[in-house]
Amino acid sequence: MASRQALSVLSLYKNILLLHRLLPLELKAVGDEYVKAEFRRHKNVKPEEGKKFVEEWQNYAAVLQDQLQQSQSTLQDVGVDLSETNLDELSPDQLGQLLELRKETSKPSPFVPPVEGPS
Repeated sequence: MASRQALSVLSLYKNILLLHRLLPLELKAVGDEYVKAEFRRHKNVKPEEGKKFVEEWQNYAAVLQDQLQQSQSTLQDVGVDLSETNLDELSPDQLGQLLELRKETSKPSPFVPPVEGPS
């Protein structure tokens, strides 16, 4: 049973990384890094925490897949806002990770040259 569950989690992980290939390069880079860190961090959690973790990542993959299929021309507009309920359920560590992720995604992209103003 445990090996079947491990294969299921590995399949989910690979599916998310495949979906990220369809994102703009800067979103793919941040997303891949975050996914890899989160899956490593949750490798040895309690079953109930693992179940919630997998459910949330399955939801993420489903939403991302739908958004990518619906809006090939506006790939910058992917994702969903967290509800107040979702935010209230986060631990202090998770809130810190979310803040770090927000800071990282707000930085100028190293993949896009800066726009120069008129001289």
